[in-house]
Amino acid sequence: MAEEVHLGLPGPWAADYREKADRYTTKIGGVPDWPTGDMGIKPEMLQCSLCGTKLCLVAQVYAPVVKLNIEERIIYVLVCPTPECGPKPESWKVIRVQKCCSTEQTAGGGDELGQTTGPSSTSVPEEQTDKQKIPDINDDDFDDLDALAEALEQAATLASNSKKNNKPKRANAPIKRPVLKEKASDLSVPALPCFYIYYDKEQYRGKGAVGSSSNELVLDKEITDATNDEEEKWEGEKYEYDKAIGADRSFLKFKKRLDAYPEQCFRYSYGGKPLSAATKLQDASSCRLCGSPRQYELQLMSPLSYFLHEAGDGSSNYAPSSWTWLTLMVYTCSKSCCPSSCGGKPCRCCWGVAEEEIVIQEDEAV
Repeated sequence: MAEEVHLGLPGPWAADYREKADRYTTKIGGVPDWPTGDMGIKPEMLQCSLCGTKLCLVAQVYAPVVKLNIEERIIYVLVCPTPECGPKPESWKVIRVQKCCSTEQTAGGGDELGQTTGPSSTSVPEEQTDKQKIPDINDDDFDDLDALAEALEQAATLASNSKKNNKPKRANAPIKRPVLKEKASDLSVPALPCFYIYYDKEQYRGKGAVGSSSNELVLDKEITDATNDEEEKWEGEKYEYDKAIGADRSFLKFKKRLDAYPEQCFRYSYGGKPLSAATKLQDASSCRLCGSPRQYELQLMSPLSYFLHEAGDGSSNYAPSSWTWLTLMVYTCSKSCCPSSCGGKPCRCCWGVAEEEIVIQEDEAV
């Protein structure tokens, strides 16, 4: 079964690039919407590793992981705004922020793809009814109105708690929430032009989902047919031809998927496969906190840079004029380990911050 790919497409522009939203909002540019002000983020984490300048937000993606029972989770992609540092990998950072709760607090029922199982309902499920049975109310059992009121309050509390515990879980796709219009107060944080994101599932025009085995074969055949003429020209230089045609095939696949949705600013597929523009893909390192392998989660696409360029009307001093990348791939801890000091211990729940990895593929033609 092919992995679903959710495409981040440009929605409305922010009325003010510094307007506050909330942690559930997915957007490009603007200022980061941190879930709380006391997460203990070290200043150097938000500074350029090369020059020490404060980093600006490129993308904020609300990204819960239902199969790991993590609902409060946000990915922030940041970059140094200076033209000298912007193109260099060391000037980019990816920060994962999530709320670390014990399994007792977050028990849920997602399948292996992180989707909710069973119907979404706020009624009291049978298993909870057995454990938290609402008491029957019989007038004969009460000697006065105080006892009756107490029983009614108890019944209402149990029903309310049952509904809260049975809230439907979110799927493994970023979600956009309504934004607030309050302006961020810290003017020292550089801000790119800001627009909000809406989502669409990637489809192969008229032939089902992109990424299925049959459609990949169709795509391979189209690319092979397009390069047959080149093969005849390079028969005498087999080794060099293989290297060149391999790179061309990867880039053509990349371009076809990009051309199908030319406005895509990022692609999201938790644990899926990245869309690479190069034959050889750089391996991601292990998580610095728990040692687990990192896995692909999302990638920024070059149209994002185009839209930010178009918005460079003088209202932002940080237009990405020096960016030359084709795509930036974000890899995160496969266990999405708890990055906070509480360590996910029972009865404790706190916010934690972890730095993840980004892999950049440059446009070599530039």
